[in-house]
Amino acid sequence: MSTTAVEVIYRGIFQRTMAKHITRGIVLAARKEGKVGIAFGRYGDSPERNGIPAKQFAIVAANDEELQGSIAKYEPTEVDVTIAVDDALCKGVESWAWYGLQPVNKLLKENGTLIVTSTKSAEELIPHIHKKDVAYNLAIIKGKASFSGLWVYKNDHTDMRMLGALPRVAPHLFGSPALEAAIREEWKDDLKVASAEKSFERVQIRKVKPDEGSPEIPFSFTMPGWKSMEEGLVVRAIPLGGHFEGYDGGYRPERNPYFKKFTTRTMRPVVDFAKCTKCTLCWLQCPDSCFDVTPDGYYDANMEACCGCGVCEAVCPVDKCVTMVNETQFEDNKSQWEMWTKDKNGYAGWLAKKIEHRPERSHGFHHRGQYEGEKIEQID
Repeated sequence: MSTTAVEVIYRGIFQRTMAKHITRGIVLAARKEGKVGIAFGRYGDSPERNGIPAKQFAIVAANDEELQGSIAKYEPTEVDVTIAVDDALCKGVESWAWYGLQPVNKLLKENGTLIVTSTKSAEELIPHIHKKDVAYNLAIIKGKASFSGLWVYKNDHTDMRMLGALPRVAPHLFGSPALEAAIREEWKDDLKVASAEKSFERVQIRKVKPDEGSPEIPFSFTMPGWKSMEEGLVVRAIPLGGHFEGYDGGYRPERNPYFKKFTTRTMRPVVDFAKCTKCTLCWLQCPDSCFDVTPDGYYDANMEACCGCGVCEAVCPVDKCVTMVNETQFEDNKSQWEMWTKDKNGYAGWLAKKIEHRPERSHGFHHRGQYEGEKIEQID
């Protein structure tokens, strides 16, 4: 057996415990078959702020020598399986650990497998995923992205369902009997075993050809080397900014040109400008200053700066003026205000269609009985 690498891409502290369970479960199951393995996170992802993408890895090998040779590096240069625990990550990944946007399938080997939890079909997801020079498999586990509040773990079995799909898409990693034994030993839960078994049966797999996917070229840039950096500790202030881009008037703050933030979101706000009273609350309360002031005094969420936190929806005093919508419903980051000013009737129709995809959010602290219904529904 050659070394097998699995990466788990997740939403920072919102999904960290789940990612740890997946990578740990991989190693425990592999050991049941006499293999060796290690699970680890990537130091460069710290502090895993909010929904900023991060990675954990599981490396499995036949013996200690192979394992040691494969982990003597910052992260694997290629992986057999990539697991994305939120389908919005299909648009690309921008974390603390690198500069620019990384395609979700960048490290995936030829004929490797990208596993995604999603309620969408492969045909709906593939247009969001950057094209790859080689063919690979897209495996979909039906379900919503699993989130909790900060470090609190939402025990809805998403981790077990991800593990359950692995013997199907990567049988050389470990088999279902080994996984069942590992789950029973580590988590001692028959319901978790059932979740893994059902996932093995229900995972949907689709071959993705090299010419399929998004043709977008991920943004990137060159950071200064140590010889070109300024001496001493220099923290430069962000410039004040200027007019709304392309117009006289309005205001657009200057932003970090190297960290876009939009890949951190799973939802984005859509604004009904016809209902907006210009109260300024979204602009004032946005923790990332993502709202631009338009020349006519409205507030337009800049989609390259928005991290999708939902504060604007929460503070808006007007019913259905700001609505959070699933990120996978959007193809670009164009200005909503510009769309509205060019065609108000067309924008109203676009807005109504997008709001149909407003997610039912259940993020928050675990309390007894909160998720039992969800778990039974997923298994049945």
